Amino acid sequence: MPNHESEIDELADHIRDRRDAILQSWRTGVESDPALTAASTLTRAQFNDHIPEVLDNFERSLRAKTPRQEDSARLDQQQSAADHGTHRWQQGYDQRQVMREWLHLQLCLLGELEYYAQGHRDLDASTMRTARIIVAELCGEGVAESASRYARLQQSDAAGQLRDLEHALQQLDELERQRVRFWREAAHDLRGNLNVVASATAMLNKNPIPDDARDRFLGMLETGVKSLHALLEDLTALTRLEAGKEHREIAPLEVGQLVGDLCTAMQPLARERGLYLDTESGPELVVDGDAVKIRRILQNLLLNALEHTQRGGIKLTWSTAESSDQWVICVQDTGPGLGGQAKGSLASALKDATDEAGAVETMNANTVSEVVDAAPAATLPSESNASASRSISGEGIGLSIVKRLCELLDASIELHTGPGEGTTFRLRFPIRYTA
Repeated sequence: MPNHESEIDELADHIRDRRDAILQSWRTGVESDPALTAASTLTRAQFNDHIPEVLDNFERSLRAKTPRQEDSARLDQQQSAADHGTHRWQQGYDQRQVMREWLHLQLCLLGELEYYAQGHRDLDASTMRTARIIVAELCGEGVAESASRYARLQQSDAAGQLRDLEHALQQLDELERQRVRFWREAAHDLRGNLNVVASATAMLNKNPIPDDARDRFLGMLETGVKSLHALLEDLTALTRLEAGKEHREIAPLEVGQLVGDLCTAMQPLARERGLYLDTESGPELVVDGDAVKIRRILQNLLLNALEHTQRGGIKLTWSTAESSDQWVICVQDTGPGLGGQAKGSLASALKDATDEAGAVETMNANTVSEVVDAAPAATLPSESNASASRSISGEGIGLSIVKRLCELLDASIELHTGPGEGTTFRLRFPIRYTA
């Protein structure tokens, strides 16, 4: 028995000294296997992974003199094999490839034992039998632990995919409810305008009708037709955006000139409502952008601001952002501000379009983000009646158009508002476009 133990210890010394050669022999066997292709893409350290620890545990098993030492080596071997399975999963191996790697390791170790036996022909037969049994147990447990770890990883991955699918279905359900609600509101606005037109038309068809009443009904009819025309144009524009029919046309533009021309065109409407429409900027700012679409975005926001501001007015400011790759423009009004449910409704209207897009495809790094009170922003004090409630009926379409256009231009839009304050929309655009 002492002779057997000393022979086992000498064999363990041999395995320790030959570890690098065994690892190289294992890699050569794997690389020559046509069924294994993943190994060629790994560095030596990535390929060896936990197998050096497995060889250490083989050596410890050979040297074990007590059941406790054997159990300790076996537990460490199981952990090393499981960790190896995890890493091979992360490296893109399938389960069959991992099993074949273990087979090649077993063949290498058995070959090493035969090589050792040929140089030590006086070995006791029980020494090599013990070593072969330990190799069989070591590689068998390696296969079992790797397979077990793969099964758990596959189950975890499948569970994660199921959760992602369920979450995506919930998002689609919510988006469908939002879409139905949105079009219901649009239909309500259309019906309202049609009722005005129908009522005015019916009154004009009555005879006799006083001249002052006729003028009043003609005014109602004209207003109703204009509102219908504007609403149908908005719906058409939104449909084109959602269908991907709009494309950005990037060219150099001077922000001050674009904003100045727009404000000049809208000054009569502001004066009609008794409001000011001011601009404030720094030095000349030349950027890349789609002038037509930026003008549409600002026009929608200005029309909303003019509609909901009772006293005071609207101010537009623009400048480069803190980061040199963006420029910022703010549309500020002295309206009643938003709070509570009204603010939540407006914020929801702002983000619906982006949420829909995000549920259909993964957004890239330049995709629109929406921020509601995320960072301090200058707001004008409210000069309007604080008790006035700001309704978003009819303006949800305009805000959806704004959001879609911002997405198309890789821009972001932020809403800052509160009771006793006006409302500020802050937009961030890239200064340059790479494509």
